[in-house]
Amino acid sequence: MIRSILYATDLGLYATYVLQHALFLARAFRAELHVIHAVEPMSLFAESVLKSYVDQDTLEEIRNKGLSTVMTSIERRVLDAFRDELDGADDLALVRAVRVVQGDPPQVILEETKRLAVDLLVVGSHSHGVELEVPMGRTALRLLQLAEVPVYLVPMLQHRGRSEEAGR
Repeated sequence: MIRSILYATDLGLYATYVLQHALFLARAFRAELHVIHAVEPMSLFAESVLKSYVDQDTLEEIRNKGLSTVMTSIERRVLDAFRDELDGADDLALVRAVRVVQGDPPQVILEETKRLAVDLLVVGSHSHGVELEVPMGRTALRLLQLAEVPVYLVPMLQHRGRSEEAGR
């Protein structure tokens, strides 16, 4: 039985498409829907650029307070976007929580899956900007390999259309 679902989003161009699948499943199973978005840690290059402009104390403050503010802001924007995209209060009521967490996306998603003890994980097959020759994105592949719950993988149809056109 599926009582809770975790929708892992990259907030990319096709996130709404994957969200519709997650909502359909939540409605069909009368399940709670949780949403997670993982933010990659700051790259070494970005951190070195920041270090050249701010002192170590300011950098630590940005890491601690600034990152928390950014995460909260992203969570609010995701909820606002859901309000705009969803059919009504009934769909929005299915969404129990939206979390934005910094870390390696597959690891963050797997940890959230365990923390919430969800019964199903919903993800898209690709992120934006993935080459057509690659059948699946890194995060989706890692989740399929390591998840301890069923994974509902939504194929990104735009890639299929382009590869079919290229074959003509």
